[in-house]
Amino acid sequence: MSNAGEILSVSPRYAIAGGEIAVTSKGFRVSDAGYGCTIGGAACKIVGASSTKVIALVPDEVSGRTELRLTSGDEISEPYEIVIGARLVDDMHIVANPAVDPTDNSIYFTRSGSRGQELPNTLYKLEPDGYVDELPAQITNPTGLAFDEVGDLYVSNRSDGEIYRVLRGEEVQLYASHLGIATGIAFDSEGVMYVGDRAGTIYRIPRPSLIETFAVLEPSVAAYHLAIGPDGDVYVTAPGLASSDRVYRISPDGTVNTFFTGLGRPQGIAFDTDGNLYVAACYQSRRGMVRIAPGGSSVRHFLAGMNVVGSCFTRDGDMIVATGESIYSVPAGVHGTLLS
Repeated sequence: MSNAGEILSVSPRYAIAGGEIAVTSKGFRVSDAGYGCTIGGAACKIVGASSTKVIALVPDEVSGRTELRLTSGDEISEPYEIVIGARLVDDMHIVANPAVDPTDNSIYFTRSGSRGQELPNTLYKLEPDGYVDELPAQITNPTGLAFDEVGDLYVSNRSDGEIYRVLRGEEVQLYASHLGIATGIAFDSEGVMYVGDRAGTIYRIPRPSLIETFAVLEPSVAAYHLAIGPDGDVYVTAPGLASSDRVYRISPDGTVNTFFTGLGRPQGIAFDTDGNLYVAACYQSRRGMVRIAPGGSSVRHFLAGMNVVGSCFTRDGDMIVATGESIYSVPAGVHGTLLS
């Protein structure tokens, strides 16, 4: 066996730039002549190294399905396949899930700004051809984004506690108000809207301006993030200050239960077509996206990344990952043929 050793596993096998991955190896030599890790031929920053494990940060300049290798002196290990998301957009201020237009696969996201801050452009659309369009619709502090069953976009304004319907990217209509610090939005299969007020209330809004208290949770230090599960329940995260925050599961009658606990600062959540729940969070001291199987039967660190705030899925099955500053596309297969 060469001094570069044999790569036994990489965890996780999905990542974005800056994400921290753990390479488990056999026979790797931390050589005085130099050692390291490369992804797609680009050198990684090494955080820690031993004969059995290397902790590395994903470099900026790689993306797609690519090969990771260990190096020791002049020797190079056999490759190990991983997937790195491609950065599509940068220099944003995103605070929740992006949203995919069901009519054309465009991706909508925000430049939210600090609370009460007015910016010249706050809503953006990434066309399927890669063009980024600044939408003329002006909403202060846009936070949660969601499309209804007919393809209209809804946006929460956390500074004024309002929800707006945005038509054709430019016409803004007030849909509901007096919602506290309105953050996450989700629609159920009947078209009923749910909104999270980070002060502690989940609202149910069956039609414009008809606002009902659906459930009451502990306040969040940042936001409520909502998604409707395949079972019709409302799933909620509420980032706190502990390292063991929960994912809540709320039944249609408003009964609140804990679906999963043990996450650090959980934020945006999304389901894939197989019913797996993806949460932007820290899990077992590792940051990125966590994948929770249906019923909570298994949990794993799915994607490595820093400052991840949310995700969504395109119609083609690609995972769109949002950090506070950027949008990434993780190649198809996240809910098809997965890398193990």
